Amino acid sequence: MITSTFCMLPGVGLRTERQFWGQGAWTWDGFLSTRDLRGLSLARKSLFDHRITEAQERFTRQDSRYFARTLSARHHWRVYEWLRERAVYLDIETDSFGQITVVGLYGQGRYTALIRNESLALLSLREALSAYDLLVTFCGSTFDLPMLRAHFSDLPLDQPHIDLCGIGRQLGYRGGLKAIERQMGITRLPAIQGFSGDDAVRQWNRWRHQRDEQARDLLLAYNEADCVNLQPLADAFYCHLVVASGLEEIRLKGRTDSVGE
Repeated sequence: MITSTFCMLPGVGLRTERQFWGQGAWTWDGFLSTRDLRGLSLARKSLFDHRITEAQERFTRQDSRYFARTLSARHHWRVYEWLRERAVYLDIETDSFGQITVVGLYGQGRYTALIRNESLALLSLREALSAYDLLVTFCGSTFDLPMLRAHFSDLPLDQPHIDLCGIGRQLGYRGGLKAIERQMGITRLPAIQGFSGDDAVRQWNRWRHQRDEQARDLLLAYNEADCVNLQPLADAFYCHLVVASGLEEIRLKGRTDSVGE
């Protein structure tokens, strides 16, 4: 529902956005076609028209990075429906010393693991991430992305980013990813049931020091689940947020208007 979003406008928050919707400006097109809006001077309306026209152009050009810059982080979830097919679900693993061992990426139905001392390097990571226009993580704001920036200072992480941990708390969910998965009915393979980050560290150590292939397989299976399971979680959270924000009403209104036409 990005085309019904006005929070990228200077000084516009949720309350003002709802006021726009209440006056019939349900979308960017509706805003531009409305000459006068209560509470907006002609000069400010002109400024907003210019900003919205620019947003429309960027949207048409599929420029997700523009919205990463103009929307505050707490509103990045609004691009999810638009960018879902170009989203990457990301999770990293680390060793006992805080060094990255695995960067897992799940996007477009495919899981890729970049592994330390094998395929993990700035060039390979940059190339892998460049194919995606949206990052989705769980605790990525406080762990995954800061760790990636610390290890790869030249890595451009400029896509919009949705951190499902913060959204989950906003929606009333408590606990880590595995606890929320259980609440949502999202399952994992029996071989990695009950696995934690500490187990991932132990599997890495077994692989690194003993070349234990089974340990390597378990580590990657665990990381893959951490990535793949973010997609159904993001889908569910997005639907909750659309309703909670009032955007579902806008969606229904748009359908009603289309039928009326």
